[in-house]
Amino acid sequence: MTPHRQPDPANGDDMPRISTGSAGLDNILGGGVDSNRLYLYEGRPGTGKTTIALQFLLEGARRGERVLYITLSETQRELRLVATRHGWSMDHVDVFELVPPETALDPDRELTVFHPAEMELTETTKLIFDEVERLNPSRVVLDSLSELRLLAQSPLRYRRQVLALKHFFASRQCTVILLDDLSSQENDLQLHSITHGVVLLEQLAIDYGAERRRLRVVKMRGIQFRGGYHDFTIEKGGLEIYPRLIAAEYQHKPVTDIVPSGNDELDRLLGGGLERGTNMLMLGAAGVGKSSLALSFTIAAAERGEHCVFFAFDEGRSTVEARARSLGMPLQEKLDDGLIRFQQIDPAEMPPGQFASIVRRSVEVDQAKVVVIDSLNGYLNAMPDERFLILQMHELLSYLGQQGVLTILVLAQHGLIGAHEVPLDMSYLSDSVLMLRYFEVDGTVHRALSVVKKRTGSHETTIREFRLGSDGIHVGAPLKTFNGIFSGTPRYSGGDQTLLDNRA
Repeated sequence: MTPHRQPDPANGDDMPRISTGSAGLDNILGGGVDSNRLYLYEGRPGTGKTTIALQFLLEGARRGERVLYITLSETQRELRLVATRHGWSMDHVDVFELVPPETALDPDRELTVFHPAEMELTETTKLIFDEVERLNPSRVVLDSLSELRLLAQSPLRYRRQVLALKHFFASRQCTVILLDDLSSQENDLQLHSITHGVVLLEQLAIDYGAERRRLRVVKMRGIQFRGGYHDFTIEKGGLEIYPRLIAAEYQHKPVTDIVPSGNDELDRLLGGGLERGTNMLMLGAAGVGKSSLALSFTIAAAERGEHCVFFAFDEGRSTVEARARSLGMPLQEKLDDGLIRFQQIDPAEMPPGQFASIVRRSVEVDQAKVVVIDSLNGYLNAMPDERFLILQMHELLSYLGQQGVLTILVLAQHGLIGAHEVPLDMSYLSDSVLMLRYFEVDGTVHRALSVVKKRTGSHETTIREFRLGSDGIHVGAPLKTFNGIFSGTPRYSGGDQTLLDNRA
């Protein structure tokens, strides 16, 4: 490999960035890591360190670089098995295995390998240096520091050995990733001070559902990065990292046109419809018609040729399709045309960061103009603490608003008749709030709705009855002769009042 001049920041040279092999991590770091530096990936066993380290080397091999994986813990066969299951080829990755399996149990070898420890540590380090000098790689992974820590037997000797590694690689055109499985009793913060950057990988066991994995950049010298925790999953093909969504990073796109619901009376209640770049929260008991009203907005947008996405946390696609058929809505036609995409979300299996990433892809790639989240109750179940749900939803709604997307949120309240309990308060994040209620008249259950909040314009303050039938959604006249509709126990105050026929 032809050596190149080392950039000198003191002379105003910019340090060249190189890809980590993970698009998500590159995004978090604003383009990758500085070349010819020493970095640390740390995490408990099973967090994905080996996988993301292999991605780093394979990216270098793809660019025609010489790359080297130095393993003190896993065998070459184990590494190749990992690569094969991810669909990768290790043909262009050099693997240096210490100690060779065929000599590991040799009694004579054991005497020189393990006694005394200082001699073995020096020997191991020399073997590493010799192999690097022989191959002259531009990318190196050392797996893992736990073995060196055991050989060193003292923190001072261990730190000196890591510093020796750093000084050795500093004299070469080489970017190094050190792996550490955190097997020591205490956090090894001295490593943090030695390396140029530290990435922490974690695996969390929750009470129910799949384990959650997350990543955090602890330190990165001279690089501005997106802080905090970022969800990731291990898929075939490597780590899929979902950078934490920060709405402020996206430029505001003011949009002023109105999105109609497809129902003239409902639009009149909403003051003409809903503005693009806003969100509406539909509150009500189970089965009152929230999802059906959300579908009406979605189908009306699809009939205008706009792309829409319906994220279902609670109901399956067959259930939603059956409801649309019973209401005479042409949902299947729009699904077949590709104007509406239905995506089932399992909150027990999908971390919130992955969901936010899917929503972003729907907007940026599929050009979705209407996004429905049905329901926030299911989304809440994906979160260990509802405070974080509110924060993440705030960022997601802000992002969608800046992209000019109409967002419809469905939130089921506890209880059917009378007082209703809200599992979480999302009203202050919502631009519009549509409240739906059951009420009883002469032994018959009816439905009512009202717009109780709209930030972006005027709206009716009346309560209207609505009906779901085989011919669609019908919204009736204002219920002026009843009081106590939203309490579920209306009182007739006299006068003429025509109610909708509840027959389908």
